[in-house]
Amino acid sequence: MSPERWFGQLLDLDAAVAWREEQRVAERRVVFTNGCFDVLHSGHVEFLAWARSQGDALVIGLNDDDSVTRLKGAQRPIAPFAQRARMLQALRSVDVVVGFSQRTPEVILERIRPDVHTKSAQYREEELPERAVVLQHGGVVLLAPHVAGSSTTQTIARILARYTDRR
Repeated sequence: MSPERWFGQLLDLDAAVAWREEQRVAERRVVFTNGCFDVLHSGHVEFLAWARSQGDALVIGLNDDDSVTRLKGAQRPIAPFAQRARMLQALRSVDVVVGFSQRTPEVILERIRPDVHTKSAQYREEELPERAVVLQHGGVVLLAPHVAGSSTTQTIARILARYTDRR
């Protein structure tokens, strides 16, 4: 038995749109979220499980390496796209991962048209640039409870502090 059966799918945008249409025909509620997911941590895992619980399938829009650099700075990403995608695919909550190159997900949301778009409650719905696209297509935006003390920036800072002190 192949281990591949335990992984979600990595699809290009056209294939993800076709997959989404299959879900629509099957009357499955599709949830979407997006992010860099650069250094995967427990806050990400909790968030993605919560997001998946809001529907029947979860699609992650994953920022490509260039867009992560534009968003987070020259030192990021820590892990390249293929590694970040593979880790996300391995999570039980994730059905599909699709890469995108823009800073924000309006283009991908316009094509996939999910029923639900989720973000962390560290954001405010009215400040999300993608909100209008989601609502225009009859979707809803839901904000997940934020897991305090669990962020990529904090994780990187702890690693640096521990290894800097050891020198």
